[in-house]
Amino acid sequence: MLSVNRLDIRFGDKHLFKDISVRVHEGNRVGLVGVNGAGKSTLLKIMAGVAASDDGVVSRARNFTVAYLPQESSALISDNTLYEEAETAFAGLLALQAEAERIHQELAGKDADSHGFAALLQRQGEIQHELDGSEIYSIRARIEKVLQGLGFKQEDLEAPVTSFSGGWVMRLMLAKMLLAAPSLLLLDEPTNHLDLESLTWVEDFLRSYKGAMVIISHDRTFLDRTTKLTWEISLGRLTIYKGNYSYYVKEKEERREIERAAFDNQQQKIRQTMRFVERFRAKSTKAKQVQSRVRQLEKMDVLEMEEDERQIRFTFPPAPASGRDVLQIEGLTKSYQQKQVLRGVDLVLQRGDKVAVVGVNGAGKTTLVKIIAGLIDYDDGRIRFGANVKLSYFGQHQAQELSPQLTALDTMATTGVEMTVTRTRSLLGAFLFRGEEVEKKVAVLSGGEKSRLALAKMIATPANLMVLDEPTNHLDMSSQEVLQEAMAQYDGTIIVVSHNRYFLDTFVTKVLEVKDGHVALYEGNITEYLRKVQLIADERGAGVPEDAVQTGQRISDDMPRENRKDKRKQEAEKRQERSRRLGPWSKKLTEAENEIEKLEQKKEEMEQQLADPDLYKDEHAWSRTSKDYEDCKRHLERWYERWEAAQSKIDEIDAQLTGED
Repeated sequence: MLSVNRLDIRFGDKHLFKDISVRVHEGNRVGLVGVNGAGKSTLLKIMAGVAASDDGVVSRARNFTVAYLPQESSALISDNTLYEEAETAFAGLLALQAEAERIHQELAGKDADSHGFAALLQRQGEIQHELDGSEIYSIRARIEKVLQGLGFKQEDLEAPVTSFSGGWVMRLMLAKMLLAAPSLLLLDEPTNHLDLESLTWVEDFLRSYKGAMVIISHDRTFLDRTTKLTWEISLGRLTIYKGNYSYYVKEKEERREIERAAFDNQQQKIRQTMRFVERFRAKSTKAKQVQSRVRQLEKMDVLEMEEDERQIRFTFPPAPASGRDVLQIEGLTKSYQQKQVLRGVDLVLQRGDKVAVVGVNGAGKTTLVKIIAGLIDYDDGRIRFGANVKLSYFGQHQAQELSPQLTALDTMATTGVEMTVTRTRSLLGAFLFRGEEVEKKVAVLSGGEKSRLALAKMIATPANLMVLDEPTNHLDMSSQEVLQEAMAQYDGTIIVVSHNRYFLDTFVTKVLEVKDGHVALYEGNITEYLRKVQLIADERGAGVPEDAVQTGQRISDDMPRENRKDKRKQEAEKRQERSRRLGPWSKKLTEAENEIEKLEQKKEEMEQQLADPDLYKDEHAWSRTSKDYEDCKRHLERWYERWEAAQSKIDEIDAQLTGED
């Protein structure tokens, strides 16, 4: 058991932690959540002993072992091979085995009656008993199983650790932790460097893990499948929810309703008290009552409400109309030195397709999307874009191309797209730039902040083909949900590389698997794709020839023809029904948003006119401008009402369709 006792940290007037006390019991599976900057990583470091805290704040039971995986790691300096480094996870057991061998050799050269023989024999028995209760004799099999589960290949085992990139070194560190099997695993964004296949393997491993764990992750599906408790850090306090992330979301909303009512009641009481104090402050006959109410205010434990980030909404600019066939690829080939990454790739995408690109690390996902974006050349084949296709691309390098002298707000102005200040701030807010943070210069932003700003800039640019490489890496849950909603309503074509299943499941309609230089296109979202991949594995296990189930297009060849036709018909009917019911309201929503943007701009212009003292010298001009301003506000209010009605209807229909599915 590990406990945190009355942890209190503040920076100036801001509390990072307010008297936090919490315990991890044997077998607990905890998801640690909160907005960016809430202190999640700091708490994990304190629990791990990596960050300093006051004496007695962190205590742990005897023989309770802890292992900590940070988000990022410095280079691992080691002369070992991959296998040898993984084997260090068993250093204690291997040392015992070496001691047992040494004692065996000593006993072989001693008489049974000699001095020390009995003591050596007793020690040998103790060691042997401990080794027999361990898994010392299956170490190699365990190491190979974990390393291969995390994506390493058999030939990698003898490669030097120094030959692996940072992402693979992080996988090695995770492997060592899983092999060491400590009492408590502290994992800070363990999925960042994993592909979909390795992520699924880690999930399965952790679900059967006997120790306790505390996990920070922005992958909702991962948390749902691996945790049974949720700790939320908010406004310096830690709140415990007795369920996984989905349970936490539901339970939190119910608690927020109660908290909001208490907050509103207290604020009303404060306002009433302040009105009384202000009204009777100067009256001597009311002095006692005034002082009494002032003392009440001073003693009051003022409630705080966390900012409701779900209120932030934005939509992509309308996608310019394009031809039906957006992208055609024929015979695409690409090699790096002696390694052929892509060979003979054929692909056709049509207007409105929303495609997730998946595959193991190194399969060629990023290479493919960079070729499509025109960032790298290909060796052979042909790529053709449809009529009027306007492509925008987001990748990690985008962050390095931002001008360091500009602020976040100025950076958005360089898109060449006319947006009101309100809309620009709303978009930046969705990517965690709020209040004065929009005035920060790019030069002082962290790597994650630059990446988010580059994503916001890309999204503000009108396009009908968006290509994104890991867009959620630096986004918290709330920002991911904002982006999800916008992508679901986007009327253009999307190609996105990501391993975040919950994020993808909400809007993708196809999955493009890159494997062994080839691609296979699957209908449906990530959940459906994984189900089909499992079906392939089951069929191969049952002896079905590999070439019969090799590609996505052939995945259902062994199903009865009637079943396949019925399934396709049902899916088509669902898509048509969704389009039929949502279409009119989506148009109304877009119309309202366009009108609101025009009226907001007009309102700002008139407010500038009304702020000009010269206007009041001309009574007729002032009267006309004032009337126009009031008319504009009324129109704006009506369009806001229409927008809210359309959005509510869309939410209602979405909920109905989800229930029917």
